[in-house]
Amino acid sequence: MKKLLTHAATGLLALSLAGLAAAQMKPEDAIKNRQSGYTFMAWNMGKIKAQVVDGTTPYNKDQVIAAANVIAATANSGMGALYLPGTDKGKGWKDTRVKAEFFKEQEEVGKIAKNFIEQANTLQKVAMTGDQAAIKAQFGEMGKACKACHDKYRVEE
Repeated sequence: MKKLLTHAATGLLALSLAGLAAAQMKPEDAIKNRQSGYTFMAWNMGKIKAQVVDGTTPYNKDQVIAAANVIAATANSGMGALYLPGTDKGKGWKDTRVKAEFFKEQEEVGKIAKNFIEQANTLQKVAMTGDQAAIKAQFGEMGKACKACHDKYRVEE
């Protein structure tokens, strides 16, 4: 029990420090960090898509698991802390594409984010089975979770 409480306290401290660090971040740095995170996640989504959906690359279970692990880790990383006030405008590596409504509709954003995390975690679990049909189906669900946010809160290029 003592070990569990120690781990919980350590986790809360780390989360608090991460939130504090994000709060002290310049808006352009927050935008850069979230753009980098989503770009890295998209690259890993592309690896799964090429191997399991399109078949343009031979299937490699270990690579698909690694990619799914990155996607789940990114989804669970607390990137929401990078949506600081003032980051609805500005530039990171490029102009931000987040719509101002994202900051006004936090309840809806929370629902979408929760589903995104659930789908990423499920993709990670399914990838470990090696069942390509199941991975493909879950990849589709993951894509829908991404699209839900993109359609509502991201400006098209």
